[in-house]
Amino acid sequence: MSAPLSPFREGLNASPLVLMEGAVVERVRRGHPESLDPLLMNAHLVASEEGRNLLRPVYRDYLTTGAASGLPMICLTPTWRATPERIAQSPWTGQDLNGMSARFMDGLRRESGDYAAKIYVGGLMGCRGDAYRPEEGLSTEEGARFHRVQAEALASGGVDLLFGSTLPALPEAVGMAQAFSQTGSEYLISFIIRPSGRLLDGTPLEEAADRIDQSVARPPAGYLVNCIHPSVLRAALESSDSRRQVLHGRLLGLQANTSAKAPEELDGSEELDGDEPRPFAEAMAGLYKDFGLKVFGGCCGTDGRHISALARALIP
Repeated sequence: MSAPLSPFREGLNASPLVLMEGAVVERVRRGHPESLDPLLMNAHLVASEEGRNLLRPVYRDYLTTGAASGLPMICLTPTWRATPERIAQSPWTGQDLNGMSARFMDGLRRESGDYAAKIYVGGLMGCRGDAYRPEEGLSTEEGARFHRVQAEALASGGVDLLFGSTLPALPEAVGMAQAFSQTGSEYLISFIIRPSGRLLDGTPLEEAADRIDQSVARPPAGYLVNCIHPSVLRAALESSDSRRQVLHGRLLGLQANTSAKAPEELDGSEELDGDEPRPFAEAMAGLYKDFGLKVFGGCCGTDGRHISALARALIP
């Protein structure tokens, strides 16, 4: 007899559409740039009431849209840069920022009444180096060791899934997936890709998914791409035999930028660039209609207006 599905996997399988949050770090930066830490970004904010008060309205904005739509929603802990290595070099050394973040997000979920049952907290993790520089990526073995501690901290904190985001290179992504698999938690893996359908290190997306599926004891619930414009994913899916029938159903969705610029052009940009909410939402809805993707959220340049427009476009 097969093991029962987790609540997250049950919800993912049962719903034709799932929303994700939009940008968080960017929104904090726009209003309170002095609050971000150069090592940890926004992860340390959960350690103080003042910091938590900066995060709460951003997440509540997205959760309000989710509740109004009735769709399941994935919200991510503010832990993209909360690796043990970075925490040890920061003023927050020794603090369990990952566990704090998981509990903070669960607290926000509990405020959502009946809708709380449709909110899934994802433990957000990123690559060790610069997400736009694949040459800085770890080997598979290094990646498994490096990401294990943070993955275990988030899993122990009670997240519903782990989420490896903005990954530019396959070897480290395989190592991260191995670390995720060993926790026993559900997880998703999300890459940055080019319009050609290749990761920044040149690996075809379908090859990356196949490699990870074959390299772990427990494959991910699926794959996403993020930090790219919807038009980039459309171009990728329209090439190479429609991306091998959209990765045989393994590609779930997109956390999209509002800008169509390449990652290298956006890296370190001080100015926001990109679509207004309506064209952004229409482009995302086109991916749902044309390719059967089901998980949609926002990355760079997005805010509550974009996620609200997205929900309306997906449920006309």
